[in-house]
Parts: sequence; structure tokens; C-alpha cells
Amino acid sequence: MLDHAIARIQNLRVEFETKDGPVVGVEDVSFEIGPGETVCVVGESGSGKSVSSLSLMRLIEYGGGDIAGGRLLFDRREGGEIDLAQADQDLMRTIRGNEIGMIFQEPMTALNPVFTVGKQLTEGLRVHRGMTKHEAEARALELMQQVRIPEPERRLTQYPHELSGGMRQRVVIAMALACKPRLLIADEPTTALDVTIQAEILALIDRLKRETGTAVMFITHDMAVVAQMADRVVVMFRGKKVEEGTVEEIFENPQHPYTQALLAAVPKLGEMTGKALPEPMKLLGSDAQEPKPIPGSDEVLLRVRNLTTRFPVKGGFFRSTVANVHAVEDLSFDIQKGQTLSLVGESGCGKSTAGRSILRLIEPLSGSIELDRKDIMALNQRDLRTARLDMQMIFQDPFASLNPQMNLSDQVAEPMRNFDTLKGSDMDDRIAMLFDRVELPRSFLRRFPHELSGGQRQRVAIARALALNPKLIIADEAVSALDVSVQAQVVNLMMELQAELGLSFLFISHDMAVVERVSHKVGVMYLGRIVELGPRAAVFENPQHPYTQALMKAVPIADPRRRKSEKDLNFKPIPSPIHPVGYEPGPSVFDQVSPGHYVLTSDSGY
Repeated sequence: MLDHAIARIQNLRVEFETKDGPVVGVEDVSFEIGPGETVCVVGESGSGKSVSSLSLMRLIEYGGGDIAGGRLLFDRREGGEIDLAQADQDLMRTIRGNEIGMIFQEPMTALNPVFTVGKQLTEGLRVHRGMTKHEAEARALELMQQVRIPEPERRLTQYPHELSGGMRQRVVIAMALACKPRLLIADEPTTALDVTIQAEILALIDRLKRETGTAVMFITHDMAVVAQMADRVVVMFRGKKVEEGTVEEIFENPQHPYTQALLAAVPKLGEMTGKALPEPMKLLGSDAQEPKPIPGSDEVLLRVRNLTTRFPVKGGFFRSTVANVHAVEDLSFDIQKGQTLSLVGESGCGKSTAGRSILRLIEPLSGSIELDRKDIMALNQRDLRTARLDMQMIFQDPFASLNPQMNLSDQVAEPMRNFDTLKGSDMDDRIAMLFDRVELPRSFLRRFPHELSGGQRQRVAIARALALNPKLIIADEAVSALDVSVQAQVVNLMMELQAELGLSFLFISHDMAVVERVSHKVGVMYLGRIVELGPRAAVFENPQHPYTQALMKAVPIADPRRRKSEKDLNFKPIPSPIHPVGYEPGPSVFDQVSPGHYVLTSDSGY
């Protein structure tokens, strides 16, 4: 027991009223957080980790929840310990933001789009601290510098939509820290961010905690982040706490079977060292035999040469094109049959645009794309539609790509109806076979998308992509929104299907550990160009380009003894990809450093 804990949760029970009666969100959870300590609460979606943080803020009532039992003791600066479960909402308003700060997962929903960043930062200071306008503005500027936002004076006059995702998240952190809270609750604060920005934000929270002695409750499902941040870890499963311990105990000697399974499902960077070919992960509790490597073949399926895609920026009186966004610039690569090429890089590097340009969902400006010796760029709309039998896409958000009004068997049948490939009982057999393939029970055929979890929806999206027997699947961040264990199952599923059906994947991702697991070849993108391309082992174990090296340094590793320090991170701000009309960048020039391993020469950028 900590004798001077800032927050103690004792036997918390939270219930939600539904049509079918009360549902328990959290059942009998207890833990405490001391000053200057980071307690990570981990678990998968639906484990109750966010429910406990919203209860502590007493925001759970606004989400239809009810604190049915337990005590939430909080040590106030003045006035000693109070039980937040009994406090009225007026008192909570004083405590919220002033003594307990909260960083939400999605910065765009936490910021108000109609007020400038400066106005939102000063509001809390003036309400809670009674500062004058001038004092509040000075403190806001100081906070912006503390969270290392470049050009802070200019940023204060901007609106949230004018900032990038990482910048917005920093503003949200600055707002949470504005009144120097005693307790900071961070709910998945880095899930939607790039590796490099995530590394900086984790280092930032850690540094601020050491400087101010704030207690931090950090909620996440990313075990690598836990290894980087936590002093103690609380593991939650289905609304209960199943294990608690120091970060070393949890990672090196997990006791509960759920914790063991969770850690086994985490892909760790460096696990594939010494293996030339990708192979599925070995999961606990699965009865599969030893995973086999996937060789693929040497025959080229997709050949991309000098692909360039730009978007016009309109402006001026006649809405004429004043500049261009150079999204993809002079991109060339091959994908062999039955193999996977991964494109990695930060958001805005052009990797998703590249994937969509290959399918001509976005029209490229120039370049050539050949799929199975067919010139995709030369096809008219009708022939392009036929060519799409061979290439399919799996998107990041399965909920947005499924039709909410169609049941699942119709969704999977739709491509076959559109292209008239199968009819009647043949189609029913194929749908049932696809459901078996992606390991969904056949009883799901009549269900609708909202009745499924995220991982199950993503499996339906994969089944639908396979319906036409494609040769190439472009997977755009297809597993980034999934929980660890579900992600491991979906990645294994994609690899098993590749081995069985000889599929080729273009795998677009920013998760380096997953990329290391699935790839035959890796291309690292920066500002629309590939800066390094080669066999996975070469790029991961012997990165040559300075950007690839910086990216590898930033990836958190799921091992608490290999933490990153802030001085490991030295990122240059990414320059703008917008150039005036008439600007023609030079071609990409590569040096071959070893067989098949190419690095962009220094005069081509970075």
C-alpha cells in the first residue's frame, strides 16, 4: 500500500443500463497511483480500461454509466482526501481540468473547431486559476514551448484543422497540463500517431512527469508503449483486474494466462533476425503446427515504374491551380508472385496514395503499372473494371468499407454478383468456404456489421477481398486499428492465405514490428519517394539511409530493459510536399549497396 497515493480506486463497480437490463462494465477493480509514478492500465477493447478512467473523472454518467459500488479516493492539494464517487458535479467541475487532467485518444474531438488554439488553452487558466487575459496568454506560450511545438506564437492564432495530428495531440497535452494537475489520465494518447511522433510524445509525458511530480494513469493496448513508459502495470480482462506488478515482473514473469497470451501475441522488433523468409507467429493456445516460412516465387506479378501522383492546390480569384502536392514522386518497384512488399513511412509520406494509384482509384500523373504483363495505365474504364478482378484492396477501417444495411453473406457475395463469376448454390458454397477460411462461424452469415467486433469486421473485409480470387491484395494499414491478439490472428491469417493461394501483398503500414514479420521486401517512403528498398533482412538489420536509421531508432521495443531516452530521437521536421506550379523535381537516383538493396543518393532529398 502506498501511504501517500494521489488516487486510490477501491472495489470499483460500474454498470450500464441497456434494454436487456444492467450490464457490468467494470467489476471490483482496485489499484492506486502515487506521485511521480506512471501506472499503465492495459487490456483489449472492451476490457473496461477506459471505463475506469472515465469513472475517476466522473464523466461516466454522461456516457450512460453508473458507479454502482466502490470508492474513488483522490488526494486534493488543499483539503485532504475526498471520495470522488460521492462528490457532486459542481465540485467535479472544479477538480476536472484543474486537479485531474485528461488526454483523450482522438485530439480532433477533444478540441473545438471554431476557436483558435490560443483561446482553448487560455480558457481553463482563466476559469480555474482566475488569471488575467495577459497572464493566461503568457502561460499558454510557455506550455506550447514545453510540449516543443515549433513556432508557438503562430500556432496560438491557428485553428485545430490547420495543425497536423501530432501537433494537435501536443496541444491537447498542453491543455491537460495547463493547470499543473496532480493526476494526468492519458487514454490511448498515441494510438493514432506515427512512430516518430509517438516516441516524442511518450518522452514528453515522461519528462513532464519527472519535472512536475504528477501522477500518470496511462491507458493503452500497445505493449511496446507499456514497456517504454510504465513503473507499474495493471492488466485488465473483461472488466476485472487479472494481474498487477512492476513493469519488469509483468514482462519477464507474467503469472496470469491472459497476460502470457497477450505478451506472446506482441510482435517484437528483431524477432526475425537471421530468418530470410517471413513466417506466421506462433500463438499461445493455438493448436497449429510449427509455422513454415513462405518462399513465394521469382516471377514478377506487379511492375511499377516512375509512378508520379500530384494533387492540385486551388486558390486565387478564379480557383486556378496555384501549386501542387507532390504526393508520390518517381516511384519504382516490383512485387513477385506469392510475396509481400511493405511500404513504410510516416503519415503524409504518400504510401496510401501510392496504393490507390496502383489500382487507379486515384489517377496517377505519369508512370507505368503492369499487373501480370497487363498495362493498367492504358486501360479504359470498362477494361480497368475487368482488370480489377485480379487486384483488391483491404482498407484501414473495416466499418467504413462495409455497408451497414447489408448482412455479411451479401457483402461477401457482392463482388461475385457484380462480376457475374458464380451463381446460386456455387456462390453459397464459396461464401461458406470463405467464412471458414477467415475463421468466422457460419452462423455469422446473417449478421450485420454493427454486431461484430473490429477484428471480426476486418475478417469479413478480407473474405470479401478474396471472393474473386485476386492475384494482388493491397492492404492499407489493414491491422493498425486492431487489438494485439486480434492483430496477430489477422496477420497470421493473411500469411496462411498467401502460402495456400499464392497471393501477393502490397502491405502499407507504419508498424515496423508487423512489417518485419510479414515482408519479403521493404520500401521506406519519405516525402513521396522511396529512400531505401531491399530484402527485409537488409533494410532492418543494415539500414543505410539516415531516415531509415532514425525511423528504426524511434520504434519502441516491448522490453522494459531497452527503453529509449529522449536523446535517441533526433528528427528533422518534415518539409512541405507542396511546390509551386512548374516545379519539376529531379529523378530518384539509387546506389545499390548489396544485391537488391537500393538507397536513394543524398542529392535526391532528405
